[in-house]
Amino acid sequence: MTCPIETRLSDMGLGLPPSAPSRALFLPGKISGKLLFLSGQICEWDGVPRHVGPVSEGFDPKEGQAAARLCALNLLFCIRQLTGSLDCVAEVIRLGGFVAAPPGYGDGPLIVNGASQLFIDLYGERGRHARTAVNVASLPANALVEVDAVMELR
Repeated sequence: MTCPIETRLSDMGLGLPPSAPSRALFLPGKISGKLLFLSGQICEWDGVPRHVGPVSEGFDPKEGQAAARLCALNLLFCIRQLTGSLDCVAEVIRLGGFVAAPPGYGDGPLIVNGASQLFIDLYGERGRHARTAVNVASLPANALVEVDAVMELR
């Protein structure tokens, strides 16, 4: 039986990746009490990076937002893997976004909006969250964006 959040995702023309493999020695997430701490996910599909960094001259922030949305889809995959359902999320508490960009690039937060918007579109007011968005010199697998999250579970 498909959960309402997965139905909403499908209605948006999106789906979860078939996997979200780890690139190092860490868990995809860890539950402590009612909180789910999700490890950072890069903009990859089934282990293949789809958007590489860093941001370069003439970069379209919409590409960056698509990369951040892909990170969010990987986070959703991990939520379902760890809890069994995307409907177990009571609140999206916090996102942390990292954008591979040169010094002086000012649109990192705009790029991370791609992940934020997906959670808001899926969970409504429960999807609004605190957030950090920072630029970094590089990310794993030369990815453009990485996003981590903290969720409150039902």
